[in-house]
Amino acid sequence: MWKLAKDGIKLIAQNRKARHDYFIEEVIEAGIVLAGTEVKSIRLGRVNLKDSYADIRNGEIFINNMHISPYEMGNIANKDPVRERKLLLHKREINKLLGYTQQKGLTLIPLKIYLKGGLVKIELAIARGKRQYDKRQDIARRDAQRDMDRAFRENQKI
Repeated sequence: MWKLAKDGIKLIAQNRKARHDYFIEEVIEAGIVLAGTEVKSIRLGRVNLKDSYADIRNGEIFINNMHISPYEMGNIANKDPVRERKLLLHKREINKLLGYTQQKGLTLIPLKIYLKGGLVKIELAIARGKRQYDKRQDIARRDAQRDMDRAFRENQKI
């Protein structure tokens, strides 16, 4: 479900595929505007960040395609699971992100969603898409590291 870190942060969900598909340039923390039943559903770990992204319109930043499952005990207060949600950032941070996203090839993607001091926070990354050969190089590098670690452990046992 979720993990409790030493600094009081409870990890709810993370987008593991993001680090595979993108080079992460910079990371920024943002608050998120949610309805009450959405918060309850997030606390239960019923959120999916896959295929979600953020965009900036009219000086505000929104996250799209983030799926928060409807709360089972909710009623008509349940919202659309994939509705657009506003992120809370200072104006200078939004302007900084706007400058990054206007560069060719950079986009905003969520990396993880977590609870910090009882508030729901989202970690946004400024990311550049990887090409297929970059992904293959990363996989080869990980495999080589795994083989070296395995050989090192076997040598330690002897």
